[in-house]
Amino acid sequence: MKRKLATIDLETGEILDGTLAYVGPRIKSPYSGGFFMTNQFALEEIAKDKELVGETLRIFLYVCSRLDFENYIQIPQMEISKDLQIDKSNVSKSMSLLESKGILLRGPRVGKVYVWRLNPHYGWKGKVRNMFKK
Repeated sequence: MKRKLATIDLETGEILDGTLAYVGPRIKSPYSGGFFMTNQFALEEIAKDKELVGETLRIFLYVCSRLDFENYIQIPQMEISKDLQIDKSNVSKSMSLLESKGILLRGPRVGKVYVWRLNPHYGWKGKVRNMFKK
């Protein structure tokens, strides 16, 4: 048995063609802006790595908080040093350690600072289809 549905205007009694649909207000996604995806297994790797402690771990978290689209990071080490109140030489050592472990990937030098990228294995901010493009 086929049923035919219609919408009736309650004020005029007119039968309207089509079906009335309610479209509510557009709700902004909470996953835009400051969100990025992360790999739980990679977080476990980091947690188990006995070299990634203290200031290095704090710097890693700070760098992740400053991820730009497509995982780019362009933060002067002086800024990291100032914001986290960590000696600049320790920031440099920590960045080198994160690079040696493959967590951060060093890019070209732009002005006085290197452009870094978070290895997509550890997290991603951007379009998923671009995740493993070089």
